[in-house]
Amino acid sequence: MRRAWQTAMIALARSNRMKRFMQGSRAGSNLASRYVAGALAEDGLNRARQLFENRRVRSSLFYLGEYVSSSELVAENVEQKHKIAALLGPSGLDVHISVDPTQIGHLLDAAQAREHAFSIARAIAAASAGRQGVHTLMLDMEDQSVTDATIALHDVLQDAGLPVALTLQAYLKRTGDDLKRQIERGSTVRLVKGAFAAREDIAFTRQSDMKANFRRLIDLMLSKEALEAGFYPVIATHDTRLHDHAIARARENGWLASQWEFEMLLGVRANVAEALAQAGHRVRLYVPFGQDWWPHAVRRIGENPSNAVLLARSILSTN
Repeated sequence: MRRAWQTAMIALARSNRMKRFMQGSRAGSNLASRYVAGALAEDGLNRARQLFENRRVRSSLFYLGEYVSSSELVAENVEQKHKIAALLGPSGLDVHISVDPTQIGHLLDAAQAREHAFSIARAIAAASAGRQGVHTLMLDMEDQSVTDATIALHDVLQDAGLPVALTLQAYLKRTGDDLKRQIERGSTVRLVKGAFAAREDIAFTRQSDMKANFRRLIDLMLSKEALEAGFYPVIATHDTRLHDHAIARARENGWLASQWEFEMLLGVRANVAEALAQAGHRVRLYVPFGQDWWPHAVRRIGENPSNAVLLARSILSTN
């Protein structure tokens, strides 16, 4: 059931017809406001500032747009990444920007996408120079067809001494091995569940198996060995039981609150994020901005079949 729902939502996310319909409707705008900071980079900056000033919650800014198939859109995406880096620089906030490899041209020209990633990482380094904080280009992980390429891009940026971090997905069976290599490198890794559907030979397709793997991966990320290697764990989940598991492992193995963090999505379980921050944990929200919000919003809905009511209400109320 869950896999079928996710597959259907991914199809909706990639439907240009549905995107035009929803992004042009009043009800669609109401849906967008739940998950998106606004249309402009300035909107993203303002939401990030509010989150930090009001709740001590940090942000990772993301300009919306994925699976890009035109050079014009690639250029726009890269420009927006540079713009938000420039805005974050004097703000005193973390210069923390999330990037999908496909939105900076990976599907069109992998070599050019690599050049774009280097330029964004250099912009982040320049904007954050001399300031304390967690400043990085966070590479998002998309479907499993680009996993190897995304890891390779991360490693080459890291080897060049640029601020870069990597997202890995708990639903993939390969992630344990990928994570061990990143721990040895002393990387920053964001661990997510993974919102894509995949075959049983490469992925855990039952929730119980995926969550068991998530706990095993948390144990690796918050181990004494990872601490000694200078690894920086980012536990990205809304599951409070996984939060508790991570907190227990961190305490057992001597991790300070400043040496790791939780990450959650804007618009999802905000009360949980606030409670974690109030308890003294470092918390970050993934804060999207931009006009092309439909693929992101529908994937958020697709993470749980119970969100079908939310989607149906939004579509039916467009009149």
